[in-house]
Amino acid sequence: MASAIPSESRPRQPLFWAALAFASGALMGANAWRPAAWWLLATGVLLAAAGYFVRRRSRAAGALALGSFVMLGALQVQLGDAANYPPDLTQFNGREATATGHVVRDGILREGPFGNLQQSVDVEVEEISDGNGVTKLDAGMRLALYYAEDDEAAGGSRVPQPLIYGQRLRVAAKLRIPRNYGNPGAMDIRGYLARQGILVMGSAKAENLELLPGFAGSRMGEWRARARRSLLSRMKALWTEQDAPLLAAMLIGERALIARETKLNFQRTGAYHILVVSGLNVGILAFVLFWTMRRLRTGEVVTTVVTVLVTGGYAWLTDLGPPILRATLMLWIFLAVRLLYRDTRNTLNAVGAAALVLLAIDPRALFDPSFQMTFLCVLAIAGIALPWMERSSQPFRRALSHIDSREYDVRLEPRLAQFRLDLRMVAGRLARMVPGQRKEGIAKALLVGSGRAALGLYEVLLVSVLMQVSLVLPMAVYAHRAAILTVPANAIVVPLTGVLMPAAFLATALSYVSTMLAALPAAIAKLALDGITGSVALLGGLRAADMRVATPSLVAGIAACAAFAIALLSARRQRVVALAGIAALLASAVWIALVPPRPELRPGALEVTALDVGEGDAIFVVSPEGKTLLLDAGGLLGQSRSGFDLGEDVVSPFLWSRGITRLDAVAVSHAHADHMGGMRAVIANFRPRELWLGTIPPGTPMRELLQEAAAAKSTIRKLVAGDEFTFGGAQVTVLSPPPDWKVGRRAHNNDSLVLKLSHGGRSALLAGDAEKKIERMLAEKPVRADLLKVAHHGSATSTQPEFLGAVRPSFAVISVGSRNRYGYPNMRVLTQLEQAKVKTFRTDTVGAVTFYLNGEEMAATLPNRR
Repeated sequence: MASAIPSESRPRQPLFWAALAFASGALMGANAWRPAAWWLLATGVLLAAAGYFVRRRSRAAGALALGSFVMLGALQVQLGDAANYPPDLTQFNGREATATGHVVRDGILREGPFGNLQQSVDVEVEEISDGNGVTKLDAGMRLALYYAEDDEAAGGSRVPQPLIYGQRLRVAAKLRIPRNYGNPGAMDIRGYLARQGILVMGSAKAENLELLPGFAGSRMGEWRARARRSLLSRMKALWTEQDAPLLAAMLIGERALIARETKLNFQRTGAYHILVVSGLNVGILAFVLFWTMRRLRTGEVVTTVVTVLVTGGYAWLTDLGPPILRATLMLWIFLAVRLLYRDTRNTLNAVGAAALVLLAIDPRALFDPSFQMTFLCVLAIAGIALPWMERSSQPFRRALSHIDSREYDVRLEPRLAQFRLDLRMVAGRLARMVPGQRKEGIAKALLVGSGRAALGLYEVLLVSVLMQVSLVLPMAVYAHRAAILTVPANAIVVPLTGVLMPAAFLATALSYVSTMLAALPAAIAKLALDGITGSVALLGGLRAADMRVATPSLVAGIAACAAFAIALLSARRQRVVALAGIAALLASAVWIALVPPRPELRPGALEVTALDVGEGDAIFVVSPEGKTLLLDAGGLLGQSRSGFDLGEDVVSPFLWSRGITRLDAVAVSHAHADHMGGMRAVIANFRPRELWLGTIPPGTPMRELLQEAAAAKSTIRKLVAGDEFTFGGAQVTVLSPPPDWKVGRRAHNNDSLVLKLSHGGRSALLAGDAEKKIERMLAEKPVRADLLKVAHHGSATSTQPEFLGAVRPSFAVISVGSRNRYGYPNMRVLTQLEQAKVKTFRTDTVGAVTFYLNGEEMAATLPNRR
């Protein structure tokens, strides 16, 4: 019995190790700056030493050579940072200016956050003019154009048209530099946009847009844009309004018009890669093309060249940047190795070569989550799954070939020869039940086909399992998901995608000749798509599919990395060793998915953290005994039509970064969107034991919130002024709303739930958006507190002198959006706080602020600036 892959079939992977060394250097260079001459000198010394030892001690020479790659990686990342330093646009941040430029990505029309029509378009800005003159520059801008209702009259001549590549324009817009939310665990939005070439955001009324004569941009870019528009129009003609956006995403990467809920279902089931043009799409296209040309007997060279050209053209057409380029480059390297009759089993070398080239071009790609997960997937397949298939399913695949040949039996090892004999015997018995002339041939074909199908299903499941357990760590860090239904979902989705893509490509191509010819492949693609979307909707709708996890501890992360390395290095060793490596990988995945990290809490202290949620409120409270409360969760007006959710994308990552997986309570101060808009996502993610409400006004938002709370089995707790209770060692006093407060049909600021939290001799007053009327009532009560959450984001409607005099805080925090359109906080409020010698923090300038009330002491820290 073969217990290990023979050593001669375990070729070395010098390019893989070189890429790993280069990546290590890039990581070092990004965190430890040195002059370029220093890295060059170190590289030269290491290469000279490697040359000296190459004939004496080859292992030492190899290690020194890898060391030189480390130095080159550090040098390249620092040279790249210097060469790609972005232009300084701070002078335009938050200001009105006139930008002149040209369209580099076609505009997309959709319903905006407030129900009106909106167009999003990427523009290459050539110059910006304001009251201080004209500034020449070269910077990408994502422009949002808002249309008035009379521009949208159905069938009218003023119905707007999408802007297209190359159009020159001038627009008077409000500009702002992308800003990251200042909370621990926050996504690097600014870096994400910068990787797409976007350095500034702009918003303008459509009436302020002026189209200029002429064309700007490259002809290649224009051809690509035209081709994409043509393909999109064909897809809209072939498939329904619901199906065309999904097929556009799967075929050419146009995901802008897919609903957020659909994306979430694909994410929950671990099948989101289907909606992203990635290595799977390139692989399927290459396989179908390669298989077809081999059947046409075109020859190895012609087949390889055509496959390279077609996949390269496809990557160019999708215009999705590094992810698709990585997959295409790896495919080309593999085909080149195959054409040169090299060892095609050594896919790790191909992976290493692709990584080395891409990192040499852009070493900062190493810090892109997409880059990390792509290569982790490829490594899991090439380094773990393929070696395991070589010793498990592949021998049986070979045994199913030439099933009638007795001569082929003797070339195989005994167990496979016996398998073929047993198969022929079973086929003989099965032939008795098959009607017709060629009974035995039909029986053998059925058995061989069933065997290949079973082996194919096994390989899909094996790859899916290994990919999923390998991705548990980055998925937990970046997406905070453990998609436990990935294996059954991909077992259905991947084979259907293999049917859908060739059929959809064929239908689209034939539609240029005749829609009748395209009808059959379009119908096949439709059936496959229905199977994919139906499976994803069914599995994604299950509560078990949406397992959310906190950021893993450092120990768990190191253990997961070590387990992956062990599985990778042991994959071609003896069977027992290889199984042990896979078992270690599975154990690390289970640890991260099912064992929550210890929450980051300070025992014995009352913590109050004001989060940066833009123009809204979100206050995180930890009691002295470790109980957790979230008061408000930020939100955006009309965010049900937006692709961004403050609760999901800002508040939840902060809680997960603290190791929080469940909240003891959540509270909504009042039913305004900037306070409760993100709460549904928080309730779904953290299943709070209680939901505290002061008022319950009628309306859809509150009804949906209560439905979400019921689904999470949260107890509803109605609070009014005069209520007092203990919450994990902290005293909670409800100061508003009054018991007889009348709730209107619409929510008002004075509906706010006002809480006073006390521990020892210190207290915090959380005032929501309470205005003058409520503040005057509160000023007559014992509202003295050391910390004041300033009401209504520092608006002039709140923080009246008599109220501030009654509270007499030492610290204050204002939750407010950066450069907001309301002009908050009001200068009168700031001056008043300064005159009262209150140390005031603002979330728009310092990000999240944490206050610790520990008995007689109180301290303020900025957790995102440690």
